[in-house]
Amino acid sequence: MSALRVGYLGPAGTFTEEALFTQPDLAAAELVPIASIPDILAATASREIDVGFAAIENAIEGSVNVTLDMLAFETELLIQREVVIPIDLCLIGTPGAKLSDIKTVVSFPHATAQCRRFLNDRLPGVVTQATNSTADASRLVAEEGDQQTAALGTARAAEVYGLEVLAHEIEDHPENATRFVVVARQGIPAPTGHDKTSIVVFQRADAPGSLLGILQEFAARSINLTKLESRPTKKALGDYCFLIDLEGHISDEVVADALRELMIKQGAVKFLGSYPAAGEHGPAVRRDADRAWREADEWMSALRGQVSG
Repeated sequence: MSALRVGYLGPAGTFTEEALFTQPDLAAAELVPIASIPDILAATASREIDVGFAAIENAIEGSVNVTLDMLAFETELLIQREVVIPIDLCLIGTPGAKLSDIKTVVSFPHATAQCRRFLNDRLPGVVTQATNSTADASRLVAEEGDQQTAALGTARAAEVYGLEVLAHEIEDHPENATRFVVVARQGIPAPTGHDKTSIVVFQRADAPGSLLGILQEFAARSINLTKLESRPTKKALGDYCFLIDLEGHISDEVVADALRELMIKQGAVKFLGSYPAAGEHGPAVRRDADRAWREADEWMSALRGQVSG
């Protein structure tokens, strides 16, 4: 993969870069820092880069909606893998600055939202401003050199831009983590035994029981959903679709059967990818469910084979 061009949210010192460096094959590629998540995904879709790397979900703040919406509505990209890293947010200021000096805090909005309690308790009345990334915030603080302005970001960003960490681990919850995805224009990775599939289901009609009908397709096949989220379709007020992450791979018979039925009954299903799931490998449940489906299918085929005519 050393010939690949990998786009990620820059500049140097972002959490995205930190997550990217946990993947040796991607870290060895040509890395292209890009100013925003929409630009990363657009550049991947237009072939300016080969692979995009972007945040999609945070344990505290939830989904990164711009990533979800770009994948669901504006591009035809496929998720190739997911990467999850713990997040340690720092308050970063100019050399010599003290916590009591800070009047303005700049950062990526998702990072700011993860530190509401710290900001309210330790910096009451502070003004917050949005930047394109946490590293961009650190760079801005370094360029302005104002001791009353601080950034929320990584300890690495403090090193990169010659700043000082004024406070460590300031996120509201200690188990903070962010999930990133690798996306490309085509290709479905081979199953590993511990995989995840992401889809978007568009309702044929907004009617009582429509969501239940979608969920029953998975429940009937013992397919576990790891995420279910509704998003507006951008077509009309009250018109929603469902973004679903489920355990298993499109090559699993039970997963393929569920998606086939959804397509028949719902009319529109967008496939976002089947890819290796982050975390410990636990293929036993998925393997048992797949075997049970095959046995049931063989039983039904044997019965149908006895039909006359």
